[in-house]
Amino acid sequence: MLDANRSGTATAPPRAAATEPAVPAAVPVPPSSRAGFAARCTRTLLSPYARLSVLLVLLAGAASCVLLFEPQRLLTHGWPPQLGGATAAVVFAAAYGLCTVAFLPRPLLNLAAGALFGSQLGLATALAGTVLGAGVAFGLGRLLGQDALRPLLRGRWLKAADGQLSRHGFRSMLAARLFPGVPFWAANYCAAVSRMGWLPFLLATALGSIPNTAAYAVAGARASAPTSPAFLIAMACIAVPALVGATVAWRKRHQLRGR
Repeated sequence: MLDANRSGTATAPPRAAATEPAVPAAVPVPPSSRAGFAARCTRTLLSPYARLSVLLVLLAGAASCVLLFEPQRLLTHGWPPQLGGATAAVVFAAAYGLCTVAFLPRPLLNLAAGALFGSQLGLATALAGTVLGAGVAFGLGRLLGQDALRPLLRGRWLKAADGQLSRHGFRSMLAARLFPGVPFWAANYCAAVSRMGWLPFLLATALGSIPNTAAYAVAGARASAPTSPAFLIAMACIAVPALVGATVAWRKRHQLRGR
């Protein structure tokens, strides 16, 4: 109702003071949204292709380190003089395993083991490094690469090879180790992508690597006497596993074609 003043005119009530514009309050992010974002990031980082990318980066870095530091210089410069005996053998075996993961050829390392430690200790050291390097490569391939690569096994040959490794892991890996034509790293990662178990893989690696490793270790230990019977026998023994492996591979090839 309007109040009348003395002159009889009605006056309106005074205007309310102008208020300042309200600042919108920050909308809190619900904890469920933050947890969902973190879960999506975790799933992305742990996805098969992300893990495969990590594996490829690790292998590229390892190969680059081999090219940069040239660990094969052990053959010409020898082992560091401050190490000797069992300590040197343990360190060499660990370095051997890491170098095989980084694609350094095993024959070169086997020769170095024989030259540095003699036939017997060189063989034991080289075998320990072989099993260690194979286990590391198998674990990396199984953890980081299997989930991404298995869906790609669609061809007939790939499926047949995967089935052979998965069903007859020990026998197949034993043949691959006896055949020098199969690269060490390739056999490791192919086995990792398959469904081969750890025990058959490591056991076949240890047993199948003995002939070739022993031959190279003896050759390295007797390299100063290339006309000695031991050196000549060692060089002849290097060819025998190659012949046996080639025969097995030829038979397996015809079996895979018949399927």
